[in-house]
Amino acid sequence: MGTALLYRRTRGVEPTPAGETLARHARSLIRLTARMEAEMSEFAEGARGHVRIVANTSAITQFLPNDLLAYKTGYPDVRIQLREETSAQAVHDVSEGLADIAIFSEAVSPGELEVYPYRQDHLAVIAPVSHPLARNRTISFSETLPYVQVGLQDGSSLHGQLVARAQEADQAISFAVQVTSFDGVRRMVEGGLGIAILPAGTVLPMAENSGLQVIPLADPWARRTLYVGVREAPALSRVARKLLEELVGLKAG
Repeated sequence: MGTALLYRRTRGVEPTPAGETLARHARSLIRLTARMEAEMSEFAEGARGHVRIVANTSAITQFLPNDLLAYKTGYPDVRIQLREETSAQAVHDVSEGLADIAIFSEAVSPGELEVYPYRQDHLAVIAPVSHPLARNRTISFSETLPYVQVGLQDGSSLHGQLVARAQEADQAISFAVQVTSFDGVRRMVEGGLGIAILPAGTVLPMAENSGLQVIPLADPWARRTLYVGVREAPALSRVARKLLEELVGLKAG
């Protein structure tokens, strides 16, 4: 380019002002190419192609199976690549062009993504039927804090939300164990390691057979909104825009 683009540092490199300018133009070219590909797809015969989705566990467990089935009924030849990640990772992957559509929790900043409301879930306490809290019809978050809990791993949006709420009350959650999945949390609760807080819809279908009680949290913040995010709706391929429309009930183009 006829000028220095990077500064060499002891721990790597960083862009010079010229490098920053080049990166900005490169991002513009990438967006322009994406728009061109999206518009050209309008002239393709049939509805083919593939869509890359990155979603958090709550969306995958509760809502996406029915939504994707409805979409595939109209677009059977479209290949859907679905990955389960934390909300923060889902936003990152779409921001970096590694996926087309992100589904994530309201607890995570969407950055520069275009955002559309998707669904709501309701957090609930999961406890063995023999647990003292199992007698309650609803319960406040503060009432759960004296009890040992099973939690998700650090980095999940739900874990971060619960820890932050406890800190606001000048308390801490005592975790007996932390695992990587909702199913793992449920199994640990079944095993008697503690109570847990999960989206109710992820546990209700198997609660009765598992000997678990699901008690809704009464706190207003326990009803959470999930969002769909994309970099630029007009730059999506035709089949990806149709999926966006299916998910959020909004004309994307």
